[in-house]
Amino acid sequence: MSDVSISSQLKEAVTDFKIGVIYYPAIVVSDLPPLIGDRLPLYYENIQLSLNEHPVSEIPGVKEWRGIFKKAGTDPSRYRPSQEALLRKIKKDGAPHFVNSAVDLLNFFSVQYGIPMGLYDMAKLHSPIQIRIGTDEDHYDGLNGRTMHMKDKIVSADSVGAFGSPIVDSKRTCVTEQTKQALQIVYLRPSMDSDEVRQLITKMAEMFTQVHGGTHELKLIQ
Repeated sequence: MSDVSISSQLKEAVTDFKIGVIYYPAIVVSDLPPLIGDRLPLYYENIQLSLNEHPVSEIPGVKEWRGIFKKAGTDPSRYRPSQEALLRKIKKDGAPHFVNSAVDLLNFFSVQYGIPMGLYDMAKLHSPIQIRIGTDEDHYDGLNGRTMHMKDKIVSADSVGAFGSPIVDSKRTCVTEQTKQALQIVYLRPSMDSDEVRQLITKMAEMFTQVHGGTHELKLIQ
């Protein structure tokens, strides 16, 4: 598993910041199996209906992560946590974009648990990896089609530079059907205790490997 750490600056800003890291050494990315893929539209339809009664901003995971953004120096009304952006898209359009089995499953996890997360092609990463607060030098081409300037935003960075964040990830490290090894970063809610966190990341890792094959290694970093 790659060397992943949290910077002291970020820990000072958000004292109980924690992440789950899952490494998948041998996966096959394609389309979701029908057992899952055929049920997702109905799942998202139910989410869309529930959002008519419960504002996105009041969902516990969204509310907590908006607070984390503020502590890090990010305006959450201008740059939304990725799970909030997903939920708002579901409320508007009924479902997120479907991309491939890995991305689609990650989006499901993010909506289900109300937290941001990212999945990265290990072949495109260069250790060590650090989760930190971005500087003027941190920018990348985002999967949203925009150049992301990451100053005062939480970023994931390797020895080449920033490649992801709980806002949007970069094109440089995105997972495609050619990906054979992947790294998942789960941006946990600081309020979650260690037992709850380990159960959550274990459950996600097991489901991901059931769909994509291979094995997994996981750890909690805090």
